[in-house]
Order: sequence, then structure tokens, then C-alpha cells
Amino acid sequence: MELITLWLKQLDSLVWGAPMLIMIFGTGIYLMIGLRFMPLLNITKGFKLLWQGRDHKPDSTDEQRAKGQISPFNALMTSLSATIGTGNITGVATAIFIGGPGALFWMWITALIGMATKYAEAVCAVHYREVDEQGNYLGGPMYYIKNGLGKNWLWLGFLFALFGALASFGIGNTVQANAVAHALQAQFNIPPWVTGLILVVLTGSVVLGGIKRIAHVAGKLVPLMAVVYILAGIVVLITHFSQIPQAFMLIVKSAFTPVAATGGFLGATVMIAVQSGVARGIFSNEAGLGSAPIAHAAARTNNPVRQGKIAMLGTFIDTIIVCSITGLAIILTGVWSSGVQGAALTIAAFDQSLPDIGGIIVSLAQAVFAFTTILGWSVYGERCVEYLFGLRSVIVFRVLWILAVPIGVMVELDFIWLLAGILNALMALPNLIALLLLSPVVFKLTRKANQLG
Repeated sequence: MELITLWLKQLDSLVWGAPMLIMIFGTGIYLMIGLRFMPLLNITKGFKLLWQGRDHKPDSTDEQRAKGQISPFNALMTSLSATIGTGNITGVATAIFIGGPGALFWMWITALIGMATKYAEAVCAVHYREVDEQGNYLGGPMYYIKNGLGKNWLWLGFLFALFGALASFGIGNTVQANAVAHALQAQFNIPPWVTGLILVVLTGSVVLGGIKRIAHVAGKLVPLMAVVYILAGIVVLITHFSQIPQAFMLIVKSAFTPVAATGGFLGATVMIAVQSGVARGIFSNEAGLGSAPIAHAAARTNNPVRQGKIAMLGTFIDTIIVCSITGLAIILTGVWSSGVQGAALTIAAFDQSLPDIGGIIVSLAQAVFAFTTILGWSVYGERCVEYLFGLRSVIVFRVLWILAVPIGVMVELDFIWLLAGILNALMALPNLIALLLLSPVVFKLTRKANQLG
């Protein structure tokens, strides 16, 4: 096992090395330029469309004829349920612990560029989606590869679905269940087996209901917990309001100059700041991995561009808003150089400004975010399995998904974390290739929609 772990560590450093980060970053830049910076110029329009895309009575003939299973709003919430998770709390803290304050700057840049990637993913997902025998709307990289690139590229879609199905049980299930158990045990002394039992019941009651039930729960739970966490973070920022300008100066300066060792911080070069910021940014918002478009393909809409503008907000909300709250709290309170790492670093930052309740809020947020990630990733894994093995495999997948939860709670997951990270990178490759090849379609649909107003 030690030999396998060592080999996987070497493979992980290879697949998440500079070439992969350059490919993800480069694809985003290419799409952003090709879209003439439309995602950045339409953030306000995206929020307006998101608000209009809630469950409500259609007020136009076009909306009445729109096809899909869930509202555009709930499609984004399902996507966010999978992206807003441990990466927003533990991931940000880890990036700053390794790369210093400058890592947060590179997370921001990755997110802004990733908006173009997420937009293109959703446009392709809706444009090339299918409907199965039960009326489920199926989409995502495997379908836009199949229907957009043709038979000669079917092997690429197969690879994405295979890697996605396997990765879902790691990054989307067991490691999230483990995060819930650890957070509740550390803060409330709840035994892991109790957490496992509760998670099995909650996960089963939602997942067995399919994407409509998952979207409904995500549409209520994700906004609620995100607002609570953001409000608590704002309190931290307000208590250190006078230091905010210096904090931003430190972030920008650290992004371009080495940070010397101080306190418990070991120091970081510019390259380390870039790598940790970009890698953790991608891990958090998933732009380029190809997971989010699977949820957006089920949106009730006839307009791929409209859904794309809603989808791109996922990256903005996840990183520019939620991750920034975490990162700024850590930097403003000064705990970033304390030597503490992981979720404990975020807890230390919130506890400083919110004694007694700061840690509770962070722990509850981590537990809820991890649970909703289990729900969101169940959709991704299920769609990948259905693509590979057909509709009959769905119920088998759902049962296995529920049974995997207590395994994640009770066992050490260093090996699974490592394997899931590799599989995530392997998911990204087919998706990025497809986005580059289908980019002319994305640009054409966008221009046409802009001409129609």
C-alpha cells in the first residue's frame, strides 16, 4: 500500500502540475477573449436572470414552452451545492497556509477567468442535451462530446463518464462525509457513528427522490447556510474594518513578490502562491472539471446562453464571495502566520471576532456544505453511470451511494483523497478538449443571442 500511495503522489503532482494548470487557465483565457469578456460585463445581468429563474409562473409564451426538469435557479443551486463545500473553508485556509496571502489573489483571478469556462460548459450542456425514457434531461461533457463532436470522439466522452463516476465516490461522497463527522466531533463531540447514521438517513431520503428532490433541498439549504456564513464573515471584516486596505495591499503584493517566513508561516515564493491559489481555486469552484454542466443541463429553459449566464455566477459566488470571506477573515485577524492549518485556521479567525460562536458557525457551515456536496455530486455520479450503463443502473448507483456514506465517516481517507484528486484532473482533460473544439459553437450562439437582445 505504501508503494501504491507513493506512486499516486507522484501521479498527482504530475496531473495537477504546471501543464494542467496552464491548460485550465489557458482555456479560460481563450474563451474569455473569444466571448469578448462578456462574462465579466454581464455579472449584473446574470444575477437578474437568476432571480427571474426561480420557480414561478411563466409570464411569456417562450417560458411556457421551456423544457427541462428543474428551474434555472435550482439548477445553479444544485451546482453550488456541489461546489460550495470543504474547499471554501479548508481549501482556502490551506492555500494561504502554503502560498501566503498572495494565494487569495490568484484564486480571484482563476475564478474570474473560470466564469468564461463555466459559461461555455453550461451553453454546451443545454444545447446538446438529451432526454431519457423517464423524461430526465441528460447533459454534460459526455453528451456534448457525443452530440457535438460525433462518433469519432465517443471514447473521450466514455473517459469523462468513467473518471467522473469513480471520482464522485471520492471527492463527492466519502471525503465529504468524513468532513461532516470530523467537524461535528471536534465542535460538539458527536461520535462519528452517530453522524454516519444520520447522514445515511438524510442522504437516502433526498437522493432516492432523484434530481428534482435534490434540487429542491439544495435550493433551500445552500442559500440559507451561505447567507449565515457570509454574515458571520462580514462581522469579522467589520471588526477589522480599518485594516482592510492594508490587507488588500498585502494580498496583491504577496501575489507578485516572495513572502518571508514569519511566525508559524514558513515563507512562500511567487510560484508557490500562484500554484496554491490556482489549484485550490479550481478545486473550490470546479470551473473546467465538467461537473457543473451536468446539473445545468436539467434546467427548464430553451435558451443555452441564458442558462450559461446563470451558470457562470456559480464561480463568482463560490470564490469571489464565499472564498473571499474566508480568506479575508484569515488575513485580517493575522492568524494566517500562526502555523495553524486547515479548517482550524478558519475557526481561529472567526473565533477571534466572534468568541464562543465563531467556531460553531464555521463547523456547522462545513458540515452543511459537505452534506450538500454529497447531494450535488450524487447527480453528477448518477448521470455518468447512466451514460455508461443505461437507465437501469441508476437505482443501483443510488443504493451504493448511500452505503458509501458511512464508510467515509469511519475510515481514514488520505488514500481516497489522493485518488479522487487524480480522477478530478482526469475528468478535466476530456472536458477541456471538448470545450476548445466546440468553442466556435459557443461563440456563434452567444453572438446570435446578443443580436436578438
